[in-house]
Amino acid sequence: MTTREHIIYTADALIRDKGYNAFSFVDVAQIVGIKKPSIHHHFPRKTDLGIAVIDFHIKGLEQIKQVSQDKTALVKLDRFFSIYTDIKDQNKVCIVGSLSTDYNTLEPEVQEKIKKFSDAFLTWVTDILKEGRLEGVFHFDESPRTRAVLIIASMMAIVKLSRLTGEKDFSLIKKTLRQGLLK
Repeated sequence: MTTREHIIYTADALIRDKGYNAFSFVDVAQIVGIKKPSIHHHFPRKTDLGIAVIDFHIKGLEQIKQVSQDKTALVKLDRFFSIYTDIKDQNKVCIVGSLSTDYNTLEPEVQEKIKKFSDAFLTWVTDILKEGRLEGVFHFDESPRTRAVLIIASMMAIVKLSRLTGEKDFSLIKKTLRQGLLK
């Protein structure tokens, strides 16, 4: 892993653990084991680092979409749920959930980039639901986009809430959302 990648991974972990406004280049430097000016060499501003972290997630989503493009809608939906299972297992929150909390204090460039990622993620889930409906596998009354927002919002929330209520609630909500589409 390059120093630049290590900085991005570390910033991502800090954002999803503490929040964007609660970490500094000093925090990153201590974890990575470099001096603060070395971070500025790669990322002159915190804004640049924030954008790089979101770009990392955009790239990850594109890879997931590419790998699953020939799969059934149900397999794609399960891949979506596995993203949140991984987040939960890492005791983190999703990047959208974390940055949306800090949204009003983010630099405009970071706001724009997180909107772009959020839109891409929402479009992906919406497309999965449309595909599943066409395949006759998913059944729901509202628009695919509305159902996608409900599913994403539920998963974002249960990752946080299950820290308080327990693992069973996370599994129950995930199962309920999935089964609600199959009826």
